[in-house]
Amino acid sequence: MLSRKASKDSHGQDSSYFQGWQEYEKNPYHPIQNPMGIIQMGLAENQLSFDLLESWLRRNSNTMALKKDGVSAFKDLALFQDYHGLPAFKEALVNFMTSMRGNKIKYSSDKLVLTAGATAANEILMFCLTDPGQAFILPTPYYPGFDRDLKWRTGAEIVPMHCSSSNGFRITRCALEQAYQLGQELNLKIKGVLVTNPSNPLGTTMTKTELNHLLDFAIDKNIHIVSDEIYSGTVFDCSSTTGFTSIMEVLNERNNNNYNNIRNHIHMVYSLSKDLGLPGFRVGLIYSNNEKVIAAATKMSSFALVSSQTQFMLSNLLSDAKFIKKYMVENQRRLKRRKDMLVRGLRKAGISCLRSNAGLFCWVDMRHLLSSDSFEAEKELWKRIVCEVGLNISPGRLNRKRRRRIARCRRLRLNKNLLSGVTMVIDEIRRCSGGSSFSDEQRQK
Repeated sequence: MLSRKASKDSHGQDSSYFQGWQEYEKNPYHPIQNPMGIIQMGLAENQLSFDLLESWLRRNSNTMALKKDGVSAFKDLALFQDYHGLPAFKEALVNFMTSMRGNKIKYSSDKLVLTAGATAANEILMFCLTDPGQAFILPTPYYPGFDRDLKWRTGAEIVPMHCSSSNGFRITRCALEQAYQLGQELNLKIKGVLVTNPSNPLGTTMTKTELNHLLDFAIDKNIHIVSDEIYSGTVFDCSSTTGFTSIMEVLNERNNNNYNNIRNHIHMVYSLSKDLGLPGFRVGLIYSNNEKVIAAATKMSSFALVSSQTQFMLSNLLSDAKFIKKYMVENQRRLKRRKDMLVRGLRKAGISCLRSNAGLFCWVDMRHLLSSDSFEAEKELWKRIVCEVGLNISPGRLNRKRRRRIARCRRLRLNKNLLSGVTMVIDEIRRCSGGSSFSDEQRQK
């Protein structure tokens, strides 16, 4: 017999989000060995700039050999390390974050907790800020993994804040108040709001107006804000109106005695998984001005440590300021080029997308492909795209989007012309990857 915690089904393993991964693992795409396999686009994984990282590693072989100034550091790294983390790595991290945000914010390594990825960081914050049965508000659509990361082991709840496509899913004070009221109706104590900025899955950055709405709301309700900023370095449109603004930057602009209390209620999550494309290295962090949160999170991080070898290697990488600057600029350029290619292909197929400026996402509108105004029809379409077209994407329902991706209720099947349009996009992706395209016979299958 398993415990109630182990038996609880709130992990979400049976959802379409993970089912898509399973279908991909059965038949993974490979440009040579399996060119007709399923392409994985349901996972936010940046593989565009590995050549830059590998080039740096070749030029810095001492780092891979765990040497410092030509002398082996193996013994020091192999022995037990304090869970506070290597000071050199923490200092390199805060310098990297400061530089990436245009030196508008000066981060301190004393306010940073290392974790094994952003998943652990978000869960630790839930353990620190909520008791079982208490809740955080999350704007929709949101990352489907949050149902697992925030709720499964902590016992916390999520109250969705429904944002409207009519204003580009922007956060409004009215939407915040409605979500708070919903929490009260459900007898849930709201402890805070968690946002992803840039957004997962929309690929959009939050405006200063939205961030100020959040701060005012948190002050009025005396609650916390968790800002997940793991895609902050992927912003490829940095104009004055669409660039990235951190919650910490807006908080600093209110730097006076009236806002001292709210400073202790603002917490940031960051990771190297997306900006540097290193999810397998499992490097995340919590940043907070709240000394009690930092102390508690540091103790909890002993269950989610970053290996000393990883810290050593990445401290050397991040300390190479010249390389990091070049990498970030080139990676953003490649992301924009790939996003533009995808949007053009979708447009040719008659599929429109939300205008985005960051992240690894494309929020597409497939309402005209649904057979009915229902979540069941959306799942039916998703299955056909995965199994017949060979593309794993995430259906909108997983992101807790209240409205289905449908404008009309009349019946419309995925007919031959529409299927051909979708496969045009896949053909272009395969061509750029060096693989084969769909033949007419394969499309009909």
